Amino acid sequence: MEYRRVYVWGGAIFCFVVLMVVTPSIPQSQEYHNFADQREFFGIPNTLNVVSNFPFLLVGIVGLVICYHGNYFNLRLQGELWGWTIFFIGVAAVAFGSSYYHLKPDDARLVWDRLPMTIAFTSIMAIFMIERIDEKTGTISIIPLLMAGIISILYWRFFDDLRPYALVQFVPCIAIPIMAIVMPPMYTHSAYWLWAAGFYLLAKVEEAEDKLIYKWTHHIVSGHTLKHLFAAMVPVFLTLMLAKRSIEPERESLLQSWRVSWVSLKDSEGRARIFRWNYSTVRTRQEENDTPSEPRNTLA
Repeated sequence: MEYRRVYVWGGAIFCFVVLMVVTPSIPQSQEYHNFADQREFFGIPNTLNVVSNFPFLLVGIVGLVICYHGNYFNLRLQGELWGWTIFFIGVAAVAFGSSYYHLKPDDARLVWDRLPMTIAFTSIMAIFMIERIDEKTGTISIIPLLMAGIISILYWRFFDDLRPYALVQFVPCIAIPIMAIVMPPMYTHSAYWLWAAGFYLLAKVEEAEDKLIYKWTHHIVSGHTLKHLFAAMVPVFLTLMLAKRSIEPERESLLQSWRVSWVSLKDSEGRARIFRWNYSTVRTRQEENDTPSEPRNTLA
């Protein structure tokens, strides 16, 4: 197991070095700071982009308090407690960092916007490793992942190159949904991970279409403001997951438990034929009598 960890970390570092060698640097575009909604209310510059960060503070504080209030989340492992503590601290800090940045957007303030988000991203990755791979591996990875996130921010700031930061931000966005589907969970309610990933994806789309959404809403709300609100739903769903979940007695991945069906017009009379496959590892008595290699189907 120890050698396997060394190989995994060594392989990850090697891939990162190769990526940095073969790809061009990505400088920070100054157009990024030119947000669609720059209105001022009550003397607050860029008001809606500033105040829309408040949900992060609320969810972060609530999650942090519940973590330590009678162990309401039933966190059984020390690594889990550390990971979720760092996550909720990072979420709460997003409210301060992002608000500070949006009061006067520039590269210097953007550091304080991205730093708490990076802390939240990296801690979530460590938590997921604890739940899906191995407790010791995930716990040990908390500090290295946090340091990698912080270094990616410093590298961007000093060398004006976003490549390491982009990896830290987007690798968890790809890895976590895939792992949530194919790897057996330690706890129930794993689908909340996918809801959280879905809202984060919508938030990134709204961020990219900031000006277009502002135009579509007749200058009522911008895409970046909506991005804050949708991104805040990520810790909301994860908090609900922590409150609802319990130990999974039969560790089965979402891929194994999902029922997949689709309609195909194949019969001569043009009727819809519905095929259903059950990926559950627990077979019923009727399924045992069926031929395993041929899926059962019904006619609609």
